[in-house]
Amino acid sequence: MEATRLAPSVGIVASALVLFVLTIPYALVDAGSAVATYYASGAVNPLVVGLFALVAVMVFAAGRQGRSPPDLVAGAALVLGLFMFVISLLWAVTLPGNPLLEFSMSTILEYHRTALVLTSLGVPVSAVWYARALRIF
Repeated sequence: MEATRLAPSVGIVASALVLFVLTIPYALVDAGSAVATYYASGAVNPLVVGLFALVAVMVFAAGRQGRSPPDLVAGAALVLGLFMFVISLLWAVTLPGNPLLEFSMSTILEYHRTALVLTSLGVPVSAVWYARALRIF
């Protein structure tokens, strides 16, 4: 598969992975209100990252299928990915402790913030790869 089709495919997978990471606390913690409090504890709610990830899936898919101009898709995906990364990083840095650990003994939740930041970084990286494959920069 050529890079101009592989890069947006990787972007779709990266965006879906961000959505998956956002749903992990809902699967592991019985009290749904505890998860809502956990997500609302930081400076910004990281569920906005989930909204951007859904849009990024559509943007990458439009680029892969050739339904939108590839340079526009690469730029839009890069901007969405950077916003996703900055918002998740801001949330992770400003979140006090990990209140979900009081409700669940799962050690996965100790690393949830880090996992969200790292997975959200995959979207702008794949957008840059797509732009380089298109020889935009």
